[in-house]
Amino acid sequence: MRSTLLHLLAITARPLVRRSPVHPPQRLLVIKPDHLGDLLLATPALTALRAALPTAHITALVGPWAASMWVQMREIDTLETLPFPGFDRDAPKPLPWEPYILLYQTARRLRQQAYDAALILRDDHWWGAALALLAGIPRRIGFAHPLCKSLLSVALPYQPRQHVTQQALDIVAALTNTLPTATALRYTPTNAARTWAIAWTQQHLQPDKHLIIIHPGTGGPTKHWLREHWIRLIQELCRPGRRILLTGSPAETAELIAIAATSPAELLMLSNDLTIDRLAALFTHARLVIGVDSGPLHIAVSQGVPTIHLFGPSDPLRFGPWGDPTRHCVLSAGLPCSPCGVFAACPRATNPPECMAAITPAQVLAGVEALLGK
Repeated sequence: MRSTLLHLLAITARPLVRRSPVHPPQRLLVIKPDHLGDLLLATPALTALRAALPTAHITALVGPWAASMWVQMREIDTLETLPFPGFDRDAPKPLPWEPYILLYQTARRLRQQAYDAALILRDDHWWGAALALLAGIPRRIGFAHPLCKSLLSVALPYQPRQHVTQQALDIVAALTNTLPTATALRYTPTNAARTWAIAWTQQHLQPDKHLIIIHPGTGGPTKHWLREHWIRLIQELCRPGRRILLTGSPAETAELIAIAATSPAELLMLSNDLTIDRLAALFTHARLVIGVDSGPLHIAVSQGVPTIHLFGPSDPLRFGPWGDPTRHCVLSAGLPCSPCGVFAACPRATNPPECMAAITPAQVLAGVEALLGK
């Protein structure tokens, strides 16, 4: 069904888009269907977009699962949410025709808003590119991915392993004819979250202790490190002058308890009281944050704290930390099958995924000592 729709859209593109492009564009639509970490990785592009077009009205269309990441971005005038098909990890699988009904309904609504340009900030998001085309948006900028190229008015060269932050900056450059400055990731915790984090650290952290935060959870099962590896790492990290905190979402509480069960008694744990806002504020008090490829690790990068990222099926060239490489360490086993980009089940049918199992606690400890030494 998708291939048929793409073919029909490609051959009817001219009748669908009747308005001439406006230079410079005054009404922009930014389409980003992904999750928290992906939206955070796109914040430098939003900064560059607003700097280049200070008077334009910028609307961002994002999934409700990630809207909190951009809700405080001053560069955005309007933040709208849409349950993009295929991105809600908890939703049941839709009926085959439901994504197309949503596509046409949303396109009719967006057509009323008369956008001058749309930026498709995910390189393979054919659904978003089709939405912009059906909405009659004359300038549709994205990448020449095979699924999207025919739906775009400007299709940039597609490099499958280019960092997603640089991709977003390149899209802004194509729209504005400028060379955007590659700024840092940006997420600003609220004052309430900062106050909570200060109170928590005052209660649990002595002035002479360094806080090391471990965030083991993430959305893709194949990105998880082994529980016994976390336990061994924590045992080695618990030394005088350090306090170890295990963090996670409320849904990850059971796994955190399992890790903590055989860990030193002084290990701290937080999950049920945490929000993304509080976690970001808490990161600012840490000496180091350790975890797998996940949104919270990118949040830690945005707060200026050194990090260690464990990568298996993910591609660190695309999704690695966007920051000073001397402060952010990426560890991977370097197996020939990595990165496979499969997050639901290991393609080689190994359980646990061998790319994560092969990263040893000793490797992580070496990274810890190197970063703490700096």
